[in-house]
Amino acid sequence: MGNPPDRERDKGSDTAAAAAVYSRPLLALYDTLILGAVCRAVWRCPPEEMLALYDRHVSDRHLDIGPGTGYFLDRCRFPTRLPQITLVDLNPTVLATAQRRIVRYGATALCRDVLRPMELEGRRFTSAALNFVLHCLPSGAPAKFAVFDHLLPHLEPGAKVFGSTVLAHGVRHTAVSRLHLRECVRRGVLNNSEDSLELLDKALGSRFGRHRIRVRGTVALFDATA
Repeated sequence: MGNPPDRERDKGSDTAAAAAVYSRPLLALYDTLILGAVCRAVWRCPPEEMLALYDRHVSDRHLDIGPGTGYFLDRCRFPTRLPQITLVDLNPTVLATAQRRIVRYGATALCRDVLRPMELEGRRFTSAALNFVLHCLPSGAPAKFAVFDHLLPHLEPGAKVFGSTVLAHGVRHTAVSRLHLRECVRRGVLNNSEDSLELLDKALGSRFGRHRIRVRGTVALFDATA
């Protein structure tokens, strides 16, 4: 197994509070409840769409921000048998859960606040994923897109950045998805009441040489080249 999570000292940020929502009981249900049921029936974007992003863009030196349970890292097709994987989250329970799931890869786990400049032990990456991360970040849009600014110094030229996020605006919501979104925001599970397709497009366009966004249901699936 890889190293135990390297923790930052300061846990008083809003990001830490948002990360703490993902407790051990919630993570135990995450694959079945969130990916299996909510993604398909409410957000109308099956997890196969996110897995396809991984299969297209993941590389041999990969950074996964907000790895969740490790579901996609466990299933995706890496271009090498032993990729170098670094997991970043501010919740040590999330890191430990994902790290155990992909123990065969010996992933490194780092507790970091992605809304602050990150120290990643000198590592540089050729791919980075932010899957279902942006809609959890506590800062309002467009301030939350500073995560890309803190990511860029750790990427090699031509690195692929990809991910997905549930949007509040610029996508077609149903009555069910709108109600569920409001409840998730009220409970602090999501922090995306200001997030829009337009703001995401501007954030990517101002930071990357090339980017693409595809909408499936209420979810924006994106990829960009550093």
